[in-house]
Amino acid sequence: MEEKRVFHVNGYLGLLVALLLLVGGGWGIYQGHYFLGALLILIALLAGSSLTIVQPNTAKVLTFFGSYVGTIRDAGLFLTIPLTNKEPVSLRVRNFNSQVLKVNDLKGNPIEIAAVIVFKVVDTAQALYAVDDYEAFVEIQAESAIRHVASEYPYDTFEDEAALTLRGNPNEVSAKLTAELQARLAVAGVKVIETRLTHLAYATEIASAMLQKQQSAAILAARQTIVAGAVSIVEDALQQLTRETDLQLSPEQRLTIINNLLVAIVSERGSQPVIETGQR
Repeated sequence: MEEKRVFHVNGYLGLLVALLLLVGGGWGIYQGHYFLGALLILIALLAGSSLTIVQPNTAKVLTFFGSYVGTIRDAGLFLTIPLTNKEPVSLRVRNFNSQVLKVNDLKGNPIEIAAVIVFKVVDTAQALYAVDDYEAFVEIQAESAIRHVASEYPYDTFEDEAALTLRGNPNEVSAKLTAELQARLAVAGVKVIETRLTHLAYATEIASAMLQKQQSAAILAARQTIVAGAVSIVEDALQQLTRETDLQLSPEQRLTIINNLLVAIVSERGSQPVIETGQR
């Protein structure tokens, strides 16, 4: 079932015609033309039942004895098919804030996650008749999509900087959530405009342990960078000494210089130099 336009004309003209028919029917009955008067009044009542007011950014979905006949999207007063049921559907942009959900990320760590979903109805027929309650459908499918997307990414990782993570790549995760949610809600005539994560954290039972793990991984990564840089500095220093001076170093002296330089560079505390003034 897809949305379609239904016949509708200016309602002010229709209202004027209905009033004229009603007056004419009353006059006919007054003059003794009962059948004609009753007929005009009946037509006036039918015309009155076809009048409907459509608010801005709202649509009216018309059904005629259980059959969908079309939708009015224009705002104003309109005359349409009589004896139809006219159900309003909001076309405004709406937000849905999901509850904080507890799920397992790609590595099996329990995390807490929540998101805001920005959506609007684009097909009124599907929204009303393809699903039982499109607003409840959006809520359930949103939570299901959030759980599924959260399980496809790790919360964070220090092992592979190029890997996508929930904490480090919120834009990519939101784009994936939007695409998956749109695929789920297409049947309900709903368009997903935007999704954004509003809450992301480790579950309380492992938050302390994972914080220590993050700190340890960060310290390890920093140490590796420091050691790699220290080795490069020592190598450049020895090459410069050999190239610019006539100093000939024995293997023991080179080892001593390397050891002293590495200790001075890598140590977290400032090193205290020891100056040798001569042989003892």
